[in-house]
Amino acid sequence: MTDLRAIPFDPELSQGARNAIRTCLRVQPGEKVTLITDLACREIAASIAHEIEQVGSPYRAFVLEDLAPRPLTDMPAAVLDDMESSQVSIYAVQAQMNELKTRMQMTDVVNRRKMRHGHMVNIEKRIMLEGMRADFEQVDDLSIRVFDIASKARVIRAVTPRGTDISADMNPDYRWIKTSGIISPNKWGNLPGGEIFTSPGEVNGTFVIDGVVGDYLCAKYGRLQASPLTIHIKGNRLTEAHSDNRELEDEFWRYTHTDENSDRVGEFAIGTNLALKDVIGNILQDEKIPGVHIAFGNPYGHHTGAPWYSSTHIDVVGREFDIWADNRQIMQAGRFLI
Repeated sequence: MTDLRAIPFDPELSQGARNAIRTCLRVQPGEKVTLITDLACREIAASIAHEIEQVGSPYRAFVLEDLAPRPLTDMPAAVLDDMESSQVSIYAVQAQMNELKTRMQMTDVVNRRKMRHGHMVNIEKRIMLEGMRADFEQVDDLSIRVFDIASKARVIRAVTPRGTDISADMNPDYRWIKTSGIISPNKWGNLPGGEIFTSPGEVNGTFVIDGVVGDYLCAKYGRLQASPLTIHIKGNRLTEAHSDNRELEDEFWRYTHTDENSDRVGEFAIGTNLALKDVIGNILQDEKIPGVHIAFGNPYGHHTGAPWYSSTHIDVVGREFDIWADNRQIMQAGRFLI
């Protein structure tokens, strides 16, 4: 069994780890933490474990390869059982194909028990040195201001120089959620944080994905500036996908047709992490860049109130947005105007 205390780590990781434990999750000495990682992320997990120890909190750490073969078919019972007695959990793991189900099993426990959960799928050293070093109090302040505008809007329009032009009609029955990196028991969040999101009523238009696509496709295809994926959306459903990279086009199309709602826009989001300037080829950080990203599939209905479900969820990220909330422009060329 892997002992994280025996794993050496670069001291440069410590600032991001400290941000995660002390600022974002606000771990207290009397709280128990479940730390979930894998062999690929064990150095980062070791830096996080060190910060937990500095706080003085009890914790248990699990390296997934010690428990079951990858890719996992289910989250190991030992992990889920340990979470039942924890107030905080952290998931720092490299995603593998078809493991979304196991992450949903984990977040089901988080949601039911109202745990503070830091979701660090595909965390890497560069993210620890960039997005995780953000001033999350500042990101939270901006997120609140964007939330106040977006949550009142009936229509949000987003365009980019590469050809994106989408219009999202909002459903007043669905909730907007703020995940700024300051994590509360009411909503677990990705780390690094920095976005607000909802499930839209209906999205229509063209979205040019010149940033990245999500889930395990992100690691495979990386940044898409040189060969964007252009998608068309009508009535909140994906209708077309085209790219010079035919392998990406085909694999994205298959992913978004896994079940009856995999091609349905489940998330509409605005990134608010001011520490980020451009995509790096990792969805965990790239979806927090100031701008718009959407996702097909699961609408996180437990939080947004959307009454439908999908077994899949894949984000798509563009770059250099102009954004209007109703008639008010709130972003120009990727910079907030508020």
